[in-house]
Amino acid sequence: MPTRRVHHLAAATAAATALTTAFTALAAAPAARADGGLPLHYVRPGESIQQAVDAARPGDTIQLLPGTYRGSVRITTPGLTLHGAGPDSVITPGDGTENACATAGHGICVVGTEEQPLAGVAIESLAVTGFRKNGIDASGTTGLTVSGTYVHDNAQQGISQEMSTRATIRRNRSTDNGQSGVFLANYAYREGGSPDTGGTVVEGNELTGNRVGVTVRRLRGLAVQDNGISGNCAGVFVVGDEGVPRAGDLDVRRNSVVGNNKFCPANPRLGAIQGAGIVLTGTEDARVTGNEVRDNTGTSDFSGGIVLFKSVVGVSNARAVITDNTLSGNGPADLADRDSGTDNTFAGNTCDRSEPAGRC
Repeated sequence: MPTRRVHHLAAATAAATALTTAFTALAAAPAARADGGLPLHYVRPGESIQQAVDAARPGDTIQLLPGTYRGSVRITTPGLTLHGAGPDSVITPGDGTENACATAGHGICVVGTEEQPLAGVAIESLAVTGFRKNGIDASGTTGLTVSGTYVHDNAQQGISQEMSTRATIRRNRSTDNGQSGVFLANYAYREGGSPDTGGTVVEGNELTGNRVGVTVRRLRGLAVQDNGISGNCAGVFVVGDEGVPRAGDLDVRRNSVVGNNKFCPANPRLGAIQGAGIVLTGTEDARVTGNEVRDNTGTSDFSGGIVLFKSVVGVSNARAVITDNTLSGNGPADLADRDSGTDNTFAGNTCDRSEPAGRC
């Protein structure tokens, strides 16, 4: 789908509210396959998406017509595109036994390995809802594109990716999921250092009503930019720790992070969250630049506009650069440096109150 860079903070919010109409702009027809085979497989409501996926070859497109499709989808074919007709192409749970993706509780699974990543898969212009774990779950991929989807009301992550590089997650709506709207990690269920994603981009998404809008955990070399993030417990959470290499060398820029004031109780790994705009914990060389952050208020450790806090194992942020952000109405502070790090930089920010004083 054609894209444009959003240069102004107001445009980030406007882009988020216009996403529904953008879904229908993703219907470009695929080119003919080099071997002369049929590259386009139509699936109608009542038919099996999985059967079409299993019959497809690299470079093919599975085209969903409007309607409801029951059952999880597992993709292991490189270069495959799963393309719907917008939010009227809806994938919902089946009987839970149709494939390994269903057994795991996810809606759409894109599956490669860390050693042999699955390349070039695209998921476009469809809705995924009601799954007991993640709406879209990707593992061991490279060059994955998720665009124009509406992923909502799933019990864990909306869009989740681990052990993957060079992803583009663009112009999706991920709302009312139990954990993150977008969740990116080195590993979802084990420890490890922070690999470089090679330029993964989370851009132009609308992320509302989740526990966290975007979570980045133990990764390097990516950008979270130009998103509209509101109504979550926290807007953006970048998580690092003592692992080597550390999480960081990444950008959080030009996002509109407004009114993330839901209350989420503590869990075994993290304290309660409320009113948190952009939070860095245990990172190095993270850059937070040109964001609009306002009206995020609460009483948790992470409450405030842009917050620096030690990681769950007590690791401080190192060399964070917080510049040129516009902050207002955040509480208890617009800029809150609750960390013990001494080499973090605050410059050019417009705000009313900082903790400690002097950061504005």
